[in-house]
Amino acid sequence: MDLKDYKATNGSWITTIDSDYYPDYLTDAEDLYSDYIHNFGELANNARNSADLLRNINSAGYSQKDRIQVLRVFRKYVSPTISVEMLKKKTQEEVIIRDFGDGFRDIQSVRSAFALRPNPDYALMAILYEYKDRGQKGYKLTSKFFNWFRYKYPEMSIIGPETMGSDLQLRDYLPNFGDHSTPTDFIIQDENGEVLVVGYARYDSDRGGAQEDDRIGGNRDKIAQLLEYNSANGTTVKVIFLNDGPGLVLGSMWDDYSELEEFGKGIAKVVTLKMLDDRLTSDWMRREE
Repeated sequence: MDLKDYKATNGSWITTIDSDYYPDYLTDAEDLYSDYIHNFGELANNARNSADLLRNINSAGYSQKDRIQVLRVFRKYVSPTISVEMLKKKTQEEVIIRDFGDGFRDIQSVRSAFALRPNPDYALMAILYEYKDRGQKGYKLTSKFFNWFRYKYPEMSIIGPETMGSDLQLRDYLPNFGDHSTPTDFIIQDENGEVLVVGYARYDSDRGGAQEDDRIGGNRDKIAQLLEYNSANGTTVKVIFLNDGPGLVLGSMWDDYSELEEFGKGIAKVVTLKMLDDRLTSDWMRREE
């Protein structure tokens, strides 16, 4: 069966990964974030201006983990347009202030806003708690897949980060692939270490709009790159898109992914965890097209 053949019952092929219920997690959120919010307030009271507040957070001697949490509070109060990913780079501190400092909320307004909030500020803690689990469902999806694969195919090997970690680069595993950067989440190899399949894992709690279009377009590019590689090297490397979650049944996602399989001319498959036994077979992974 192709992915399109599952569409009529697609909801039954989705794996749901549990999340915490609100407000059940507020006690845990208070334990995690109350000190960071308090520390931010003290630094704000002692800063000359909002730019200095950022400098003071970066120079306060926090561990990397603690500093990022205080920066999350800074972003909410001072500069919601700048990502934490950007703020956390100490070496870019003055560049950020130069380029985006005009948009910082002034320090007096920050202090006033902070003073008006209840203590403990459960609303802010709940928001920060949502960040804590960002990416965790994807890690759980990947871990479940790795466990399934190792049990199902002990004669093969699967490599890649199961949770956090750097992506693999195809150039390091595919001869003659070239020097360009093409990351992948995991690679499946046969008994001799030959690459059979490269793979990408995503858990979508929600999906839509331009983000959906970007994902599909990027995946099509990956397939096209492998088709070209196989044609040039006489290989049959396959690609798996392990996609799961309720977002897969929203909008045109199912149809779009079905078209990706057709575009792949036999080398591409889109699977959920519940489809693995039926669709991710040894014959398909090893078959020469």
